[in-house]
Amino acid sequence: MDKTAETRPEFSIRYPNLASAGLGARIVSVTDDFFAEAPRMLADDDAVFYPDRYDDNGKWMDGWESRRKRELGHDHAVVALAAPTKIRGFDVDTSHFTGNYPPACSIEACKLPAGATPDEATEWQTIVPISPLGPSAHHYIAHEGDGVWTHLRLHIYPDGGVARLRVYGMAQPSAFGANDELDLASLVNGARIVAFSDAHYGNYHRMLTPTKSISMGDGWETHRRREPGNEWIIIALATAGRVERIVVDTAYYKGNCPVSCTIDAACLPDELAAGPDADQLLVTSSMYWKPLMADHKLTPDHEHTFTDILHNDAVTHLRVNIHPDGGVARFKAFGRKA
Repeated sequence: MDKTAETRPEFSIRYPNLASAGLGARIVSVTDDFFAEAPRMLADDDAVFYPDRYDDNGKWMDGWESRRKRELGHDHAVVALAAPTKIRGFDVDTSHFTGNYPPACSIEACKLPAGATPDEATEWQTIVPISPLGPSAHHYIAHEGDGVWTHLRLHIYPDGGVARLRVYGMAQPSAFGANDELDLASLVNGARIVAFSDAHYGNYHRMLTPTKSISMGDGWETHRRREPGNEWIIIALATAGRVERIVVDTAYYKGNCPVSCTIDAACLPDELAAGPDADQLLVTSSMYWKPLMADHKLTPDHEHTFTDILHNDAVTHLRVNIHPDGGVARFKAFGRKA
């Protein structure tokens, strides 16, 4: 669990990071990364500091760091997001950069067709004006807007280091075909976690990523339940769809695998799913949703595939119930658009 969660803005908790290398985000270009290679800035884990680590260019730093600028201008890096994204906020993290952080940054964005790369003709729009940065700190910047962006250009003034760039929001992929099988619960397709009973360990957003888990910290894990009942998590699907196959992966969860799981589902109108206090309304209503998958036993460190779905009604939300507690590394709900 992130011990600083209580001090983080809501957007950084509610929405996943779409500038995640683990989701497929990448560096397209960079003006200079002499001291620290720019792809490190998109790593999923928190930045670390090794006091005595040096390489051929100097002090090894976990993030992107340019050399000291000796001419006019400033540095920038272009990032391809993991999916077209409606952005809700940023974290420009300068952790461990104390005497070598940039005093300020700005961010531009563009939207390009799939497979396209920004070039000299690309039209960029400023979505974060020049903003001050400080040493070794998270700089959270909220963003409200309906724009959907595929690439960002992070400017630092004039040079220095950024440990991590995180871009929180909702994936907005191209329209799905009616006959295409897709993972309705994938973050890169537009699904998101709405609510949960507990997420004490790990990173619950990672449960909906298309990549394989890499450790016990790379998924959703609850604390040890000491009272009657069970833990649960609610997922808003990428689109209304009919679920045909469920995958529950307990990779790396060996002594903390749930005994079993069940799934309930509902098809909710847009006004309920997106209105005021929507998340709390979903939690309350989820107690009465229709079962989608009966109780199935789970085994440790194993990818389970279930095809005995109870109905093929169109659904927009799933409630995954684990009994009584434990961890799920990855969850997928394959089906077709309703």
